[in-house]
Amino acid sequence: MEAEFDVVVRARDELADGVVALELERTDGAEMPHWRPGAHLDLVLTDDLIRQYSLCGDPADRTMLRVAVLREADGRGGSAHVHDQVGIGQKLRVRGPRNHFALEPSDSYLFIAGGIGITPILPMIRACEDDGARWRLVYGGRRRASMAFRDELQREFGQRVTLWPQDERGLIELAGVVDAAAEGTSVYCCGPEALIAATEAVCRERPGVTVYVERFAPKDQAVGESGSFEVELARSGRTITVAAGVSIVDALAEHDVQVDTSCREGTCGTCETAVLSGVPDHRDSLLTEEERAENDVMFVCVSRCRSGRLVLDL
Repeated sequence: MEAEFDVVVRARDELADGVVALELERTDGAEMPHWRPGAHLDLVLTDDLIRQYSLCGDPADRTMLRVAVLREADGRGGSAHVHDQVGIGQKLRVRGPRNHFALEPSDSYLFIAGGIGITPILPMIRACEDDGARWRLVYGGRRRASMAFRDELQREFGQRVTLWPQDERGLIELAGVVDAAAEGTSVYCCGPEALIAATEAVCRERPGVTVYVERFAPKDQAVGESGSFEVELARSGRTITVAAGVSIVDALAEHDVQVDTSCREGTCGTCETAVLSGVPDHRDSLLTEEERAENDVMFVCVSRCRSGRLVLDL
């Protein structure tokens, strides 16, 4: 089971136009769980409003966790709730951290961030600095005033940081940016779907680089049939039929088998479940193609079955 605990907002700062940062400390005075760059946290804002935000503080500081939240005009209500109703002294329930965007060892790094996608990248950069690794950041946004952390990034890291405000320079010239990367570079990208998809496309044409991405929303993807199938629960031996159009999570809940969920759209990783037998129909936005091919885990809020039957470690 992942950590779940109560926190209180000890500080709130306006980082940029439409971006607010929250510093959270535990109400029980205990240390925060250990986390690595790339991790995110669930904020339980209300009983039916749970949202995930990347940690952008210092993993070595066990007294608090820091998140930054962009107000999304067309969002689902979580960011508006944070901006309008969460202030200093507010108590919240949190879950995690969890990490599906971990910083892997590499000869060099190219970070590509768009807008609020800078949040998981920030602790990665500091980790690279601590390790003496080679890195470069290209950071895009609609305009300078909307780009959180822009001043401190340029002040601390100088020419290794390239700011790319769209109203001044247009879209990031990804082909040139990636072409300039050394052989063996790891590319880490987070931001809007259009930026992530374009970065993945450019990197596919350059076998000398490896790309890692994190999405805040589900990616567009072709999906298979949505017919019924069976799920066997290995720990109890029970078999449950998942009807067409019903998620595995909901089918299990109908039989009083609860699986922790949060986003319910295959982006947060809360419902990750080990697959012991069968072939999943992966519909998440987290696993790489190589990870999908291994078929040893799946995200049961969205993914289904290609083999007629799955045996899950539940």
